[in-house]
Amino acid sequence: MLPGISLNVRAKQNYEKFISFLKRRTPPLRVLVVGGQVLGEGMEAVVRSDPPIDLIETDVSPGPRTGLVCDAHDLPFHSEAFDGVIVQAVLEHVFDPYRCVEEIHRVLKKNALVYAETPFIQQVHEGRYDFTRFTHLGHRRLFRRFAEFESGATCGPGMALAWSYQYFLLSFSESGIARNVLKAFARFTSFYLKYFDYYLIAKRGALDAASACYFLGEKSEQTITDEELIEQYRGFG
Repeated sequence: MLPGISLNVRAKQNYEKFISFLKRRTPPLRVLVVGGQVLGEGMEAVVRSDPPIDLIETDVSPGPRTGLVCDAHDLPFHSEAFDGVIVQAVLEHVFDPYRCVEEIHRVLKKNALVYAETPFIQQVHEGRYDFTRFTHLGHRRLFRRFAEFESGATCGPGMALAWSYQYFLLSFSESGIARNVLKAFARFTSFYLKYFDYYLIAKRGALDAASACYFLGEKSEQTITDEELIEQYRGFG
């Protein structure tokens, strides 16, 4: 019953673009979801696509939508098997995100699509199974063997601030009851911050303060250099 402090501003729009690019490919269309235990934010457009998309939903553990239990570090699929891969809010939870992205590159067909979302400014979630964060440019470097269609902030500075405020308050107590009270107080007093992201999400400064970043692109045989990467910085830092 507590108000939420999270808001993914861009996911629905981004998935609609993913679908529009995907439909340019020759059917039948086959898409791998890495970390698909539950339906990702905004993924309804993918599930309800017409014509239907063959979704292979995988995760490291069983869940409501897990079709295959497997490890993203070693995907059990032939090379060039998929027209698209979705990896949303997953790469922060793997030991080696670079290896996982190499696996994604391997299983994609020529010029096939990838859509990824990964946190930048978010506190630890999933406890001991949370390892990595990426800036916008760091995220782009992770997908350096892909040609970019679009990238940017998907969860904005308002959400980042609300999360930081909540976890700041939670730091004062180790008691379960007290932490629940602090979490309730934090959410009731900061839930509105996420709504600023509707205004802020497209601002240059949002890239330096985003709660999460996204990348939409296609498999490429070329790799962007670090010099080229630095030239792609779009923030104010």
